[in-house]
Amino acid sequence: MANHLVLVHGAWHNEQGFAILRSELDARGITSSTVSLASVAAAGAPIGDMYGDAELVRDHVNELGRDCFVLAHSYGGLPVTQGLTDIESVKGLIFLTAFVLDENETLFQACGAQDPPWWVRSPDAEQLTTSTPRQVFYNSCPEKVAIEAVGALRAQSVLSFNQPITKVAWKEIPSTYILCAQDNAIPLVAQEAMSTRTNHTVTMNTDHSPFLSAPEDLAVILDELMH
Repeated sequence: MANHLVLVHGAWHNEQGFAILRSELDARGITSSTVSLASVAAAGAPIGDMYGDAELVRDHVNELGRDCFVLAHSYGGLPVTQGLTDIESVKGLIFLTAFVLDENETLFQACGAQDPPWWVRSPDAEQLTTSTPRQVFYNSCPEKVAIEAVGALRAQSVLSFNQPITKVAWKEIPSTYILCAQDNAIPLVAQEAMSTRTNHTVTMNTDHSPFLSAPEDLAVILDELMH
């Protein structure tokens, strides 16, 4: 099987959040790479959208020129689903407490078509920030790790949450869903519903960010899934 893992981050985050996990993967002989999504930017800076993110993911995988698995965290499930149809080198998709959406569905619809209380819209309604990220994303992380992670968060494109899926990679590629039982961002019941669209499920007793709260445990699971 492939021993390279492409890591796609979620909303508000960036690829630096995977640094600890990547070290754990290296120790297990698994190489990895990351995709920096354009729908995340410093507050007030130019910002991209979901379709642009999907092209970034697709281009990254094509440029690898090798077989790989692709892990999508949270919002990252959208550009992975949208961008990876008709690519034979992708041997498996791993949705880490991620959105697994079907054609014509949007993330905003998946959230009940209303803003969760911790979303904060910018005055121009084009960007979102988060009001309580420590409690929502990192509730089982060590304090120091959580504080650093909160400091790295950026703004997220509102448009990216409202663009419908038009291509569905998980219907073509074998997929696994990793449920996170203590997740305060995507409720477990919502994860379970989306996981029925995948071929296999695994459960971790962690928050929304096991790459920070339980990186060694996550690396073990990923190693098993890739072999």
